[in-house]
Amino acid sequence: EEIIALAKYATIPVINGLTDFNHPVQILADILTIKEKLGQIKGVKVAYVGDGNNVTHSWMTGASLMGMELAVACPSSCKPLLSPWMEGEGKVAIMEDPFDAVKNADIIYTDVWISMGDTGDLEKKEKLLTPYQINQQLLDATGKKSLVMHCLPAHRGMEITSEVLDGKDSIVFDQAENSVFSVHSAHYSAQYSRCKL
Repeated sequence: EEIIALAKYATIPVINGLTDFNHPVQILADILTIKEKLGQIKGVKVAYVGDGNNVTHSWMTGASLMGMELAVACPSSCKPLLSPWMEGEGKVAIMEDPFDAVKNADIIYTDVWISMGDTGDLEKKEKLLTPYQINQQLLDATGKKSLVMHCLPAHRGMEITSEVLDGKDSIVFDQAENSVFSVHSAHYSAQYSRCKL
């Protein structure tokens, strides 16, 4: 709510680096990483597995706008909200079975299960999400060579195993490097827009 109010009344551009509802700058970095690794964006299938959170919301918008296919797998109690900005050629599907979501996925993606400021029964949430862990079995279930992404920081052994995070199919550290570029690009775009005003 605060960033929406800032954007409404500011006389300079306001960039959403991260809110409880979405994380668009992260998705810019992720899409850049996918383009670098696969050579294309349109038609790429991303399987997002885990908690339906701010990253999920931004993935739904980004996949829709960029013509990608996004399969979100999460428990019914952790489903993301449908985004009002989902306008584009992409396809978004929400389901509960992670093995269905990852079929033919080019990318398997996850985020932390317990985000900053989470309250409530965290043990219960971890138990609920354990079947959504990215591990070698889930990676093998894609039926093809798939790459693994995580927006970091990761809780090894929780949402992702070390074997997969450090494995040959992980592009997590390239993704993290591109996050730095995305934040700086957003900052310089805002500065350029301000100068033009």
